[in-house]
Amino acid sequence: MPELPDLEVFAANLEKRFKNKTLEQVVVSVDRKLNVSGKELKTALEGHKLQTVSREGKTIQLHFGGGASLGLHLMLHGELKLLDGDEVAKHQIVALHFTGKEAFALTDFQKAATPTLNPVSSTVPDALSPEMSLQYLEELLAKKKAPVKTVLMDQKVIRGIGNTYADEILWAARISPMSVSKAIPKDQVKVLHKTIIEVLKQEIKQIRHMLPDQLGGEIKDFLKVHGAGIKQSPTGENILVEEIGGRKTYYTKEQELYH
Repeated sequence: MPELPDLEVFAANLEKRFKNKTLEQVVVSVDRKLNVSGKELKTALEGHKLQTVSREGKTIQLHFGGGASLGLHLMLHGELKLLDGDEVAKHQIVALHFTGKEAFALTDFQKAATPTLNPVSSTVPDALSPEMSLQYLEELLAKKKAPVKTVLMDQKVIRGIGNTYADEILWAARISPMSVSKAIPKDQVKVLHKTIIEVLKQEIKQIRHMLPDQLGGEIKDFLKVHGAGIKQSPTGENILVEEIGGRKTYYTKEQELYH
């Protein structure tokens, strides 16, 4: 599943390729996850230029002239695929055809990927937004008995961080993913806050370098601990594996457990 760094790069690549192009046709192949009818979607978007593309949490948002926007949530197995002319992609959910015969589709063999017309703005801080301040993180963790990894992945309190980067962030901060959130000392919360920003921004930079134009693909080359194929951390410690909330968690003994 693409996470924040991947989606940040895909959003930038979409904007680079399609910005200022007019959306000529919207093709809805699967409408069960749409929040409006296919006809309403077409009426709102067709004939308008794509102005900007942004990432909001785990959603890519396309902003069109006329004030309408389209949110694309890839869920677990969704993908963005470039199309050749009038091509229909395998497992297509929705396709956007622009001037110059340029097009792309949202696909998902599980049909779970979700297009949303004019998604409601969230009040939950994005992991890389100014609202995700040190004070916010301190106050959030101070109220939680749950493992810190569970809190970092909770999209109702912090948007954008998934299983992979929760592990990467916590290893870099040397905090055990099993730590009780409210037991983490303030000085370590400060380290965690700084590490969240550093790890995500560095990963965006590295993925952008490797995928300068693509709308898909997951780059795992830079991960330090998260992944079945990684046996030791860069510092030589053996990778340990546990389950937290039903998700595989990768960590090492270097990470302090607070409880």
